[in-house]
Amino acid sequence: MIDHVYISVSDIEKSRDFYLAALGSLGWREFGSFDASSAPEGVPDLLGIGDATYVAGGLGSSIWLRQRKPGETGLYVGIVCDSNDAVNAAYAAAITAGGIDEGAPADRTYFAPGYYAANVADFDGNRLEFVHKAWNEK
Repeated sequence: MIDHVYISVSDIEKSRDFYLAALGSLGWREFGSFDASSAPEGVPDLLGIGDATYVAGGLGSSIWLRQRKPGETGLYVGIVCDSNDAVNAAYAAAITAGGIDEGAPADRTYFAPGYYAANVADFDGNRLEFVHKAWNEK
């Protein structure tokens, strides 16, 4: 399951209005933002739009808008993992397959307590985040 997608946009407010209008009829809504000032370097400020399940804290889907940097391209997709061990295994498999390390498996408490993730990029700069959220445990 896809947990979240980062979409790099040229105008956050204009894009916010577009995505809220396009997805509002499906029950999606803005639910907050992430200020990256206390996060490690490279983690962007984000504006979150999610479906009703995600917004309620369940296993749903979200889009996070981020300000595009000059020359930036590519996709960022967060993939749900059932456990921290699954995050570790997916990360190891991706690195073995030639993926580029963008953050070894670790707790990412700057996002939320119980947020465990790893990040890799492919050969074209597309990024995957393998993520286990403790609050989504079965």
